[in-house]
Amino acid sequence: MRKVMRIIGVIIFVIAAAVVVLVIKGSIEAKKASVNENYFTEFSSSAPLELKYSQIGEYEVSTLDDPSDNEAIKKVRFWYPSEPESSDKKVPVIVVVNASGTPAFKYEPWFKRLASWGFIVVGNEDPQAGTGETTSIMLDYLLHLPQGHQLYGRLDKDNIGIVGFSQGGAGALAAVTMYENGTAYKTIFTGSAAYPLLAGNMGWKYDVSKIRIPYFMAAGTGETDDKGVPDITREYAGVAPLASLIENYEAISDDVLKVRARATGAEHEEMLARSDGYMTAWMLWQLCGDEEAASVFVGENAEILHNNNWQNVEKNK
Repeated sequence: MRKVMRIIGVIIFVIAAAVVVLVIKGSIEAKKASVNENYFTEFSSSAPLELKYSQIGEYEVSTLDDPSDNEAIKKVRFWYPSEPESSDKKVPVIVVVNASGTPAFKYEPWFKRLASWGFIVVGNEDPQAGTGETTSIMLDYLLHLPQGHQLYGRLDKDNIGIVGFSQGGAGALAAVTMYENGTAYKTIFTGSAAYPLLAGNMGWKYDVSKIRIPYFMAAGTGETDDKGVPDITREYAGVAPLASLIENYEAISDDVLKVRARATGAEHEEMLARSDGYMTAWMLWQLCGDEEAASVFVGENAEILHNNNWQNVEKNK
């Protein structure tokens, strides 16, 4: 009888999770206006570096779309610092994994803002990227751009980061841990990544214990990310409850640089904009060696530790 009840519980969990994905998709689509051309100007912070890195950087941005034979990817899309075509300067790369029902065309200003800080930011149109498969395919394409491509020789293949939100957070973790070419990534950021049990039930399996690169994991404190349930293995707990962040953090070796933090008061669909400043700082530190950006995270006086926009911060550097 107990076994039957457990099976029923798992079935209910899976159904609830599927409903949640649809709700998340709907809420993100309903809030497309929050990712308008100048969405970042609506963000405020008393922390100077968070505010600085949440805004536009110093570079003008160009765009390029390459058609893909993959039906889900449709196009590999590039946002990159405008430079003379003859430039041989190598530029760090950020690969982006889409949230549920949110192909790149739905949040283009976000890509443009990030690229303005000196990155080649790459996305695609896959609306269901949780397995990491299309991200792995896209990465192979980036690593083997044909000679004559407009960005041939411009990608710094030694400095590639990966970013994902929600289902895309699970997809980013899968891309790093479940595929051979995942070793190409130098660092990872996830915003409200679907927690392991939810992700597994939805077919977005990842193994966070295999993470061997610096990892900044973030989520919101709002109910859509954390419902405050007593046991996240027995009922739906939100997309990224604190208990799951702690579990993921502890599963990663202490030899690996890691940071976890929650955006105070942020609901799930708000994490894209709420994490902009510190996600950008993380990538500037990890991919560019920016010392000012590093001061957000390093030491007892790290800005993130004294910023009321963030709580439940844990880090090992």
